[in-house]
Amino acid sequence: MSITERRDGLLEAIAAHTPELGEPMRYFDYIYAVMGDSREENSYWAQQDYLLAATESVKVSEVETLINFAEDQGLLTSKSGNLALTFAGYAHLEVLRAASQDSHQAFVAMWFGAEVAEAYNQGIAPAVSDAGYKPMRIDQKEHSNKIDDEIIAEIRRSKFLIADFTCGLVGSGEGITAIPRGGVYYEAGFAQGLGIPVIWCCREDHINHVHFDTRQFNHITWKTPEELREKLKNRISAVLGDGPLVSH
Repeated sequence: MSITERRDGLLEAIAAHTPELGEPMRYFDYIYAVMGDSREENSYWAQQDYLLAATESVKVSEVETLINFAEDQGLLTSKSGNLALTFAGYAHLEVLRAASQDSHQAFVAMWFGAEVAEAYNQGIAPAVSDAGYKPMRIDQKEHSNKIDDEIIAEIRRSKFLIADFTCGLVGSGEGITAIPRGGVYYEAGFAQGLGIPVIWCCREDHINHVHFDTRQFNHITWKTPEELREKLKNRISAVLGDGPLVSH
């Protein structure tokens, strides 16, 4: 993730935590918690590591550098331990979000195993095209950058994300063990944090292996690629409307 993307992650985090216009976020509470302060009112911050995660920072000093960077650009103010977005900061976020809304791209997060190759080639990809959008799967993109940076950049460029939680299973009978695709969970969560819609999918015989925290979402369950294509196309059209690339 580039320095400007990390700065934007900081701005998004502040905006998400302060829903009222101009509302400040108490930054000192966060600092004390990360540095080991035991005050009870800071326990929430200690559990979340909120700004560290949002900016992909390892140290608090990195977050402080990003705060100074954004403040120098007039995107936020930092006073008496409080962070608040300026009007320029809100306007900057609106531009970022508008770019995502105008996108024709659908990012696909899924297992790349041979077992689900047909699910993508005959199900997900044609469903996205049928709905008028362009599918993006990161393993099919040519690049020379760090794969994590490419994933983050492409999710940010996407109008929505499709997350299929079909996973690898080993063993048999009652001894079956699921091998969850951690990257799919991460990418879906990152998209949600940016306010990008997520469409949840899973092969029917794997749905019971989806983690409890995400199983609450309305998953498209499918048995065949053909069924997945039909259901996914209908869900995309219903939730997002047909895209500009749809054939009439």
